Amino acid sequence: MKIKNKLMGLSAAMLCLSSQISQATVVEIQTSLGNIQVNLFDNTTPQTVSNFLTYVNSGAYVNNVVHRVEPNFVVQAGGFQYNGELPLDTVPTGTPVINEAKLSNVRGTVAMAKQSGNANSATSQWFFNLSDNSAGSSRLDTQNGGFTVFGQVLGDGMQVVDAIAAVTRFNAGGAFTSLPLRNYTTTDAANNVPITDENLVIISDVIVIDATVASHPEITPVQNTLINQSAGGGNSDAGGGGALAWLSSLALLLLICRFKR
Repeated sequence: MKIKNKLMGLSAAMLCLSSQISQATVVEIQTSLGNIQVNLFDNTTPQTVSNFLTYVNSGAYVNNVVHRVEPNFVVQAGGFQYNGELPLDTVPTGTPVINEAKLSNVRGTVAMAKQSGNANSATSQWFFNLSDNSAGSSRLDTQNGGFTVFGQVLGDGMQVVDAIAAVTRFNAGGAFTSLPLRNYTTTDAANNVPITDENLVIISDVIVIDATVASHPEITPVQNTLINQSAGGGNSDAGGGGALAWLSSLALLLLICRFKR
């Protein structure tokens, strides 16, 4: 009976912990170049935050790879994992989340990536906005139904994001046309120097550090006022997230061929 009671108590505690995690407001993205704390907009984009935390809790972002950097545009991750060797593993994805394009894609925000031409296709991939991508040529606030901003970088976290954006990029084709590689050169590629975790920009983990559902008082998220003025459309420059499984095999093959031939 005592054992049964202890087990019941443990189950209740785990259930309580799960409830707290599912309502996390602040997460820390731990990368090769430093840690980035992000305030999640639980109340504004609840479905997107819940979707993101599902991947966090599943371990999908353990040893995840920053696979795309577009200077002055985005830094993207969430789709691929490094498990000690190439090719990279594709993150298994679940049901796509319904789009919640309520906040603006300004610098320092975090948004979901998705398939071109499908507003409700976001799954595991996400990106940091390096610039104000709300309008102009990027027009992420209206394109493809608008890209869902679900978080904002806190403190000096953008210094880390900018450092990642400054890493030398290599065109490996497919999903890896702008792959950042540290301490790796074209000469290394020509000499078939193996790519390791010392070269990739790796997210070792994403952890919850504050489960209180209340945004930091210094944050005043910019509302997406453009979404109601335009029907959007066009190709998704920040897409490729969540549903690239059909491309991943070809892309990873190209990655191997380019660097290990």
